Amino acid sequence: MARTFSIMGLHLRYRLRIAEMNADITILRIFDDYLKELSSTKDKPGIKDKIDDFQKQFTGFRKEIDEVRDRMHILKMKLASYAREKKPLDYKTYKADNYEGLKKRYSDFRKSFENVKKEFIEFVSE
Repeated sequence: MARTFSIMGLHLRYRLRIAEMNADITILRIFDDYLKELSSTKDKPGIKDKIDDFQKQFTGFRKEIDEVRDRMHILKMKLASYAREKKPLDYKTYKADNYEGLKKRYSDFRKSFENVKKEFIEFVSE
């Protein structure tokens, strides 16, 4: 028997994750301001390298956010269309749209982003 997925549940989950990523963009902008501040005030050996490393990571996170958020937005709109048409989201469609792959990509991003965010906050606090 084919498994049926909650269209509204997936739709709401994407809305929430998109909102979280929008907040992450704001955090990255603030962190970028911190990097600019630090690069002008800290002359200790190794600080410049650490700043450059964080800058590269933040650029990578922003790219990842944009890609994942865009994919989620497309799927969110597709789910809204299914709901309007009262079309079921069956397992075959679920697999074809790769919802599980996107879920894993988001989860991996979230873990990595939280770790780097923690490291950066510790770095700024030194």
